[in-house]
Amino acid sequence: MGDGRPRVIVVGAGFAGLSAVKRLGRARADIDIVVFDRHNYNTFQPLLYQVATAGLDAGDVGHHIRGIIRPYPNAELLVETVEQVDPDAKKVVLGTGATMSYDALVIAAGARTNYYGVPGAAAHALPLYTLPDAIRLRNHILADFEAAEAEPSLVAEGALTFVVVGGGPTGVEMAGTTSELFRNVMGNDFRRIDPTKAHIVLLEMTDHLLGGFRTRSQRHALEELEARGVDVKLGARVTSIERDRVTLASGEVIRTRTVIWAAGVQASDIADTTFPRTRGGRIVVNADLSVPGHPEVFVAGDLAAATDRHGNLLPQIARPAIEEGRHAARQVLRRLHNEPTKPFVYRDPGTMAAIGRRAAVADLPLGITLTGGIAWLAWLGLHLIELMGGMRRRTEVLVRWAWDYLRWEWGPLLILTPAPDPDLPESEQEPEPGAP
Repeated sequence: MGDGRPRVIVVGAGFAGLSAVKRLGRARADIDIVVFDRHNYNTFQPLLYQVATAGLDAGDVGHHIRGIIRPYPNAELLVETVEQVDPDAKKVVLGTGATMSYDALVIAAGARTNYYGVPGAAAHALPLYTLPDAIRLRNHILADFEAAEAEPSLVAEGALTFVVVGGGPTGVEMAGTTSELFRNVMGNDFRRIDPTKAHIVLLEMTDHLLGGFRTRSQRHALEELEARGVDVKLGARVTSIERDRVTLASGEVIRTRTVIWAAGVQASDIADTTFPRTRGGRIVVNADLSVPGHPEVFVAGDLAAATDRHGNLLPQIARPAIEEGRHAARQVLRRLHNEPTKPFVYRDPGTMAAIGRRAAVADLPLGITLTGGIAWLAWLGLHLIELMGGMRRRTEVLVRWAWDYLRWEWGPLLILTPAPDPDLPESEQEPEPGAP
């Protein structure tokens, strides 16, 4: 790599970043592509809840980035954190203090959990946005059951009450699958407690689940969750979270040791003071996804304030991120060839959410809405197609799903906590299982 060729830097190896890298790599252009990410793996975020509920293992949803970019000899990965962007000097500043210049830049640094200023949420709630989040949540849930088995009196203190905050797709999928885990998988594993009596509470501050979905889908999700024993509370706004309780605006207090935060995300704070931001901290972009005043800088994914044809911000989910990443890469190539760029046009293929076995909703184009088993099969098919890692990974996940479906025998019900790292401060150590 090198020889004075143009350098394209891609910050972030999520859906948007890797889509950009693959499009740039397939072009076989005379350029160097440098990918920065703080991890050496990509996470298939739509299935994180299955890792948290032991339906899948971490390796099923995480894929080695170097394996993904291997076909592109002009692309390299550097496991580094990009702290800042200097668009005037056309450089990125790394966490080490080093800098690297670019001829074109694609910022796809994603998002982070948004606690909306709820007191105690950051300290005591468990988010579900990254692979470590999912593993930590699985550890915590299983540790709650082990603690209750050792001391059944803890059940009265909320040890087997699990509160999910947020009624969007992540919250609905987490609540539904957790119910199935307790009732159908773990039901016969304990002797002193009854896992089927675990209490799952889903809190949503609006008067409906799955905001952005059609009314039929919202209603179906509510009915299916309630049929699975989930206590759905609509119009329930959380005002504070403590180590052993959640308080609602109504004054209701829910005793619990586990609060799962699925209430939303906010844009990454990379270049927070460099480029103009809009609602949710997203970077303002032109129609072609470039940054105003800096035509060589493009933004894609959760960080981009891209809009649909009605001027509404696109949802921070996988499909828009993938399309934005591809579009940004195409515009980089057009600029390098001195061609005019084109505006980004998002064609919505629809949205889906799984509720549990043979239960899902799918809002498709042309007003088509699917619910129940057919929506569930559509959801399975789409996620298998989009899962990274090639045919081997898709086959492994399909076989695991098929076995789970036939036998109600899910994946690793293991509590795994790494040994303390002597090189990390105490505040950054992985918490003990069951700790908030």
